Amino acid sequence: MFRTLFPAAALLATAQAQAQTPAAAPAPPDAPAATAAAPPAKPNPKVKVETTEGAFIVELAADKAPISVANYLKYVDRGLFNGAACYRASKPKGYAGDDYGLVQCGLQNDPKKVLPPIAHESTIKTGLTHGKDGVISMGRHAPGTAQADWSIMLGDMSYLDADRKNPAANPGFAAFGQVTEGLEVIRKIIVLPTDPNRGEGAMKGEMLIRPVRITRVSRYTAPPSPAVPPPAPATTATTPAPPPR
Repeated sequence: MFRTLFPAAALLATAQAQAQTPAAAPAPPDAPAATAAAPPAKPNPKVKVETTEGAFIVELAADKAPISVANYLKYVDRGLFNGAACYRASKPKGYAGDDYGLVQCGLQNDPKKVLPPIAHESTIKTGLTHGKDGVISMGRHAPGTAQADWSIMLGDMSYLDADRKNPAANPGFAAFGQVTEGLEVIRKIIVLPTDPNRGEGAMKGEMLIRPVRITRVSRYTAPPSPAVPPPAPATTATTPAPPPR
């Protein structure tokens, strides 16, 4: 096996040549790739519910309960809720306050207007809760039978949420939005007189003697904020010239 030995002079000349050759400039770091800005989240739809007792605005949680919201909007867009009613005021027996219970509205299974039932959207899946004022929730019999009746909550009604420990035994109801304006209308309805003999099962004694008519339900867009006029330009004070002498 042969090893090539370079004479010392040659090694010195090579070293000097390398010392005189400027080192190559380091390559600039790669510029970070431009990231496209995420599109703004689409706002949830709102509807305006007009009744003979006043109007209220509901924001529908399409981002969390898309099945229930899409179903509700079908009724709204086809005008099927126009002429419906708020017909039930449910609260603890003997309670006269206006801050706890629920008001139920809708088509009461009108065969000429109801659409096919929808899949149940559990609060475990949606993350919504019945635990605060103004939550709107679908009425139903068994899970998967909800159609065209819905309720507005007053107070903490979280017992209507699905039971996380045993959802099969208590699947709860499908919350799908929130009243954002006009909750005082629901407070007016819940204290209206009910018929002690009407209603079946848990609804007995909770049916309004005179149901509140829903005149119209339509999509709602908030009016634009009034334009703020630009500030007036600042005026600069001028010193008057002295009078001639």
